[in-house]
Amino acid sequence: MMAWRGARGSGGFMVRAVYVGLTCGVLLGLFLYPTDLQRQEEQGDLLQPLLFLALVLCSMSLYFVVSLMDPGYVEHDEEEKEPVSDEKESMNSQEALNLWLRRCGYCLLKQPMRARHCQACRHCVRRYDHHCPWIYNCVGERNHPFFVAYLAVQLVVLLWALPVAWSGLDFEHPSWAWFQYNLLLLLSFLVVAVFTVVMTLLLGCHLYLASHNTTTWEFMSRHRISYLRDCEVENPFDRGIFLNLWQFFCACRLIAWETLYAEVGGHTV
Repeated sequence: MMAWRGARGSGGFMVRAVYVGLTCGVLLGLFLYPTDLQRQEEQGDLLQPLLFLALVLCSMSLYFVVSLMDPGYVEHDEEEKEPVSDEKESMNSQEALNLWLRRCGYCLLKQPMRARHCQACRHCVRRYDHHCPWIYNCVGERNHPFFVAYLAVQLVVLLWALPVAWSGLDFEHPSWAWFQYNLLLLLSFLVVAVFTVVMTLLLGCHLYLASHNTTTWEFMSRHRISYLRDCEVENPFDRGIFLNLWQFFCACRLIAWETLYAEVGGHTV
């Protein structure tokens, strides 16, 4: 389900325009200068250039999916929603679990466990991870797996682009004229190098969080979150690396975190 809230306003348009502009600028640098990709294209060997372009298009598609997708907005009070699965039915049995949902102080909705209000989006988001200014959207329960997939594909593109950009630079006879001629390729190389470091760190961080079934918000602010601060175990949602990753990437429906929390002896939130 697409939610166009993140696309509203000039801010989201400008952020996405910058992303598209940077991507197109780097592509021009890689194909207009004598890089390995340009030499392969001139020799009629189109397999690698086309594969590279396909990966870039895949990365851009994932970017817009994550940027425009509903991250898991809480639209109504949980007890007013119709149950759609056994997990939902368990979640709605608040008296049986002896758990109480918090009411948000901003939008006045009852938050399911692990949800948090995002003041930038002005909505409560299920399994809130963080608000990402690069995609101009929250990262939450619905789009977090796509966000990690985007980081992975983007990192593959960057790791491929880095040696390609370097292959077009010849430092044997540097001069001012050489610098002016190679400016776009030099800028492309610097942009790719910086984003390679950033994407590597982000992907490693989010794979670690997913493997432990925690979020950036929970990891950084455990002392401020009542259901973690008062819990008997360090992470009541951790079910082991393999099950955590399976649940993160393959779960096709929203998870009843209150049920999992109660199974480890969690107290009232």
